[in-house]
Amino acid sequence: MSQISPGERRRRDLTDRHVVITGASSGIGRAAALAIADRGGVVLLLARRADELAAVVTEITDAGGRAYGYPCDVTDTESVDATVKTILDRHGHVDMLVNNAGRSIRRAIHRSTDRLHDFERTMAVNYFGAVRMTLALLPQMRERGFGQIVNISSAGVQAATPRFAAYLASKAALDKFAEVAAVETLADGVGFTTIHMPLVRTPMIAPSGDQGPAESPEWAASTIVRALTERPKRIDVPLGTLAEYGGIFTPKFRDRIMHRYYRALPDSPAAKGESVVEVTAPAPADQKPPSTARKVTGTALRRAARWVPGTHW
Repeated sequence: MSQISPGERRRRDLTDRHVVITGASSGIGRAAALAIADRGGVVLLLARRADELAAVVTEITDAGGRAYGYPCDVTDTESVDATVKTILDRHGHVDMLVNNAGRSIRRAIHRSTDRLHDFERTMAVNYFGAVRMTLALLPQMRERGFGQIVNISSAGVQAATPRFAAYLASKAALDKFAEVAAVETLADGVGFTTIHMPLVRTPMIAPSGDQGPAESPEWAASTIVRALTERPKRIDVPLGTLAEYGGIFTPKFRDRIMHRYYRALPDSPAAKGESVVEVTAPAPADQKPPSTARKVTGTALRRAARWVPGTHW
């Protein structure tokens, strides 16, 4: 088994790294902030909701971590520019950026023909918001010769998941932006990682109703930590990779499968314009603690899955 060199170990260490996380007041952003702070990072948290942001900062500092909150709207250039200036004035530099802030809309296209704003809203946050943050922080990263930018994308981009045309188009745009930017900044010491996340149990997906199995925010946070420490080009899940290859080698068959999925899971009440009484993140089903054999089997399968092309590039 190969040993990690001291230099590589230092490169993977998050201690004292200044990490900006957008959309950090709840869900994946909050969980990532907790995980990164636990690894010694200095987390600089951005979100629109100041009260919820302050609660996350307090939670981290009470646990002995270092966290600072900055209310910011990533869809507003003046807000981003002012926030980035404040961060650089107070903290000197930013080592890493996690573009996590996002907006998801699950609605069939035939229900969207009079809702162009659905597409504009997702692009405003998921694409232009992430690009705005990247452009604001890139100059000081290039000047220092180091930077890592992690973009939270979706496995749905690979699968072309029905009813997510607005959401996935914005994520696909960000994927291609990062791919081009990574080539151009290679000699500048700035890297990009795209994480094609599966479904994660967060408040963002609650209006969409039951869409099948979902991962926990803590699982997503550990994946972000892996992106920041190991810095691959992509982190995918096997199901997304399988769907991507299916689109290349058997596109018609893949389309038929996805159409059956589309027919099986109808639009949610929210997508139909019906009132939604309560919006909360789906709770995981109650289940018994896994047995030792199940844990060992699961670990072996996860390790084997990393050999699937695209799982961890």
